[in-house]
This record gives sequence, C-alpha cells and structure tokens, in this order.
Amino acid sequence: MYYERHRAWSILLRVFHWCFALSIVTLAVTGLYIHFPWTNTQLIGVSAFPMATMRYIHFIAGFVFSAALAARLYLLFFGNRQERFWDFLPITPRNIKNLFSTIGYYLYLPVEHDPRIGHNALAGIAYLVTFVAALVQLCSGFFLLYPESPFWQKWGIYFFASQQQGRGIHYLIMWYFMIFAATHIYIVVWNDLRSKEGLISSIFTGVKYLPEE
Repeated sequence: MYYERHRAWSILLRVFHWCFALSIVTLAVTGLYIHFPWTNTQLIGVSAFPMATMRYIHFIAGFVFSAALAARLYLLFFGNRQERFWDFLPITPRNIKNLFSTIGYYLYLPVEHDPRIGHNALAGIAYLVTFVAALVQLCSGFFLLYPESPFWQKWGIYFFASQQQGRGIHYLIMWYFMIFAATHIYIVVWNDLRSKEGLISSIFTGVKYLPEE
C-alpha cells in the first residue's frame, strides 16, 4: 500500500498543542502541591518559601494555558481546513458516519477504517468537552487569583457561588485533565502502532500520511 503525504497542522496548532500540554503538566504538579503540600510550606532558617514558589509557577503556567486556549479558539474559526470545528464535529452526514466507523475501529469491529487528515469525529467530541472544561478551569482560576477584582468576583460568584466552591470545581477539573492526558497518550500510541498515518510525528512536523485512493 502506498501513502500520500498531506499537510495537516499549522505551526500555530503545533505550538498550541505543546504549550497546552506542558502547561497542564505544570499546573497539575503545582496545583497538587498547593492543595496538599508535601513539604513544609516555609523552611525555617532559610529564605526558601516553597508554597510561594509553587504558586508563582502555577500562575505563570495558568497564563500560558490561557494564551494557548485563545490560540485554539482562533484556529477553530480561522485555522486551516482540518483545524476548524466543522471538520471534526459530528454535525455533517460525513462526520456522523465517521463517528460510528471510528467507534467500531477502536472496538476492533469489522468496519472499514475512515482515515482523516485531521481529527476524527470521536476525537472532535472529546476535544470539544475538553475545550469547555478548559474554559471553566480558566474562569475558576482567575476567580481564585483575583479575589479583589470586581469583574471576576461578579462573574465568579454568579457561576460558582463562592470561592470555596470555585476551588472545589477547579480541583475536580484538574483530575479530568489528568485522565484526558493519559487516555490521549494511549490512543495516539495505539493509532501509531496500528496504522502508518504518522499521528505522533504529525504534531512535530505537521505532516500526516494517508493511503492513496
């Protein structure tokens, strides 16, 4: 079988992916420390202040996370064909068909594989849920970061009722991202082993390979 080379992802999409991924790892590690410190939060006799350092790193990663999210929002409307939302969400007959064929492919059912240059429809649903979760996480994070801001207090109290409830939601969504990351890594490795589309390498090079028609 011969494969054709296709340009799949723009530079901005690849930069978004790695900024988003690295910021999630950093936020999860520092967030867990802030929630449950595994060292003394201030070391006696020295100037080290681990809690302040972890919070500072957490805030910087939070701004990287926010910038990455803004970049992906832009690409949903103005990116290349594969990066726009209507290419991978099951809102067209082609994508609905792809959704069921992808589910069958993942379940090892005897269905015809429908290779895509961009995301398949099942991944599109997962990414949509993740994008919404990221927006909630961003809003709850800024609500906690700026307790004196009239803007964030107004909308934070409207959506989360209190800082404590906002903190609880923020913590729970962190676990969603950790589960999503583990599942995402498993699926891309599984796909790369089962097909020759170059799914993993594409996030570095922007190029995928599909069977010639």
